[in-house]
Amino acid sequence: MNDIVIPPGALDTLSGDDVTGSQDKLDKDKLGKKGARDFRESEWKLRHIALAGLSWQAGEGVHENTPVLMLHGWLDNSLTFVKLAPELTGLGPVYALDMAGHGHSGHRPEGQDYLLMDYVADLAELVERYFQETSDGRINLVGHSLGGIVGALYAAAFPERVRNLVMIDSLGAISRPVSETVPQMRKAIKKRIAGSGRQVVYPDIETAAKAREGGLSPLSPEAALTLIPRNMKPEENGLVWRTDPRLRHPSPLMMTEEQVMASLSALESRVLFVRADQGLLSYRKDLDERTSVIPNLQVSNVPGGHHCHLDGETGYVADAVRQFLENE
Repeated sequence: MNDIVIPPGALDTLSGDDVTGSQDKLDKDKLGKKGARDFRESEWKLRHIALAGLSWQAGEGVHENTPVLMLHGWLDNSLTFVKLAPELTGLGPVYALDMAGHGHSGHRPEGQDYLLMDYVADLAELVERYFQETSDGRINLVGHSLGGIVGALYAAAFPERVRNLVMIDSLGAISRPVSETVPQMRKAIKKRIAGSGRQVVYPDIETAAKAREGGLSPLSPEAALTLIPRNMKPEENGLVWRTDPRLRHPSPLMMTEEQVMASLSALESRVLFVRADQGLLSYRKDLDERTSVIPNLQVSNVPGGHHCHLDGETGYVADAVRQFLENE
């Protein structure tokens, strides 16, 4: 793992040309003093891809070496945890990843899709290569949305590697009935042949952030300005999305509900489900069936939307996650 330290005050003037992995025009005040002061840029080289992310050292006097690995949601990046991660450094070192195709991580090769199980495989290789030197060989996993799905699948497949699992507004993969298998496959292949559309060019970060404020999971202007810079890169006439446009392509194969239930019932670690009262799962009526099959589950209901850990009053999420990880 290669670390690049971001010293105090550096983010006030740092540009993307100064340090690999830094954000152009990133405002330290928007990140919060503690998060902006303490994180480092990190890179983990896997066999077929390089993953980037942010890391926070364990707090002073902390001797516990069980790392906390944090996985973001679809089309987000590691900065989604810039408020939550510093609150967990009293437990040990914290690492927030940019998953493949997101943030500053590498993109999949041409002709390859972003399959859910490939994210799980990336995580498995990452843990095996870089996170084995712990007291018991295990890690703590915190995932938001897609990151929670990936974390749950990994924890089910490799229970010996996970001490605790936290899922923020996430409770297993999106499922589709068997009858939709062929139509879903057809839709995905047609999109793969057609390719992605032309990139939108934005004149500045503020305009791009404004575009991100709306959508399926709305963000406040402050949260959008925190998250967006890491997802952008300069072009001749402005800024374009750094995230791989293929991330928006439909998946060729979805899990069935029976498969999701089987994966959740296979979880052996302690599990915390942080349920946002205005999140994407707040209107789901089938969640009780999923929660009922997870053996060691705790549920914490918190105020806020889908990005309850980043947007609005985030202290409720920080308290819930910290207390869960502290009180084994």
